[in-house]
Amino acid sequence: MPPSAMIEAVGLTKSYGRPAQPVLDGIDLRVDRSTVFALLGPNGAGKTTAVRILATLTTADSGTARIAGYDVVADRSRVRRTISLTGQYAAVDEAQTGEENLRMMARLAGRSRTDAHRRAAGLLERFGLSDAARRPVRTYSGGMRRRLDLAAGLVGSPQPEVFFLDEPTTGLDPRSRQALWQVVRELAADGATVLLTTQYLEEADRLADRIAVLDRGRKVAEGTADSLKSRVAGHRLDVVLADRASYLRLTRRAVHHAPATLTLGLPTDGSAAHVRALLDEIDPDGTAVERFSLHSATLDDVFMALTTTKEARAAHV
Repeated sequence: MPPSAMIEAVGLTKSYGRPAQPVLDGIDLRVDRSTVFALLGPNGAGKTTAVRILATLTTADSGTARIAGYDVVADRSRVRRTISLTGQYAAVDEAQTGEENLRMMARLAGRSRTDAHRRAAGLLERFGLSDAARRPVRTYSGGMRRRLDLAAGLVGSPQPEVFFLDEPTTGLDPRSRQALWQVVRELAADGATVLLTTQYLEEADRLADRIAVLDRGRKVAEGTADSLKSRVAGHRLDVVLADRASYLRLTRRAVHHAPATLTLGLPTDGSAAHVRALLDEIDPDGTAVERFSLHSATLDDVFMALTTTKEARAAHV
């Protein structure tokens, strides 16, 4: 029987530089078959390094990782036949047309000339690129190039079982991002397993079955979007403070910071009793809070609460 966990990592560590600076510090991951798993974290959290290890592009200093049951070191060639990797920049030939790119990839994957032509045409249609099939890729938009890059990962036979998408929508406009989201949903619906790294919290919220939050090389939380939100608070009370002194006094309690408007978001369960008690606690004499509003907690709140360092907090002041 095939493994239920298509991606497994235990105790991954990786350091760079002299003296050695840890980039990953004992990461454990498990991604089940036919699911979308998102890695969230600030720049330098270790997301791309984790993907590079899992995709056999670099080796961990310690720990183990398996893709579809294959060890990423001992069974590297088997792993590479199982996966597809798409990064922030499309790895396609800009001088060739979209059709030529896919036919070339299909031939390199071992398909016959006739089969390569058929496969390329089918993928161009599936990814909404048929009208641009005979245009040079250098004329494509960023979103079109990214879709072509994903299509190139599907030309082989058999198709990849695991897709690594390393910030694939970086720099795309909202329409192109939405189109790529639909492609990710279709991949998972077809039985593929997707590991996605992203800086867009909405992207993880919309796509991922489970989310892991990385901070400074460590996994600080994991769960569904709803379970992570509940860890911070079910709701958030946004208060606009009357002066900077009040803002500074309360900033360490907040999960959301907007210094330009002296607005802080404070965790609450959303009940009237708790909101009243919280307002009485932070503003006992009724002079610090000018106005307030209640919101459902978001992944932004989770991100700030779990990854914000002292230095980052200072930047919000």
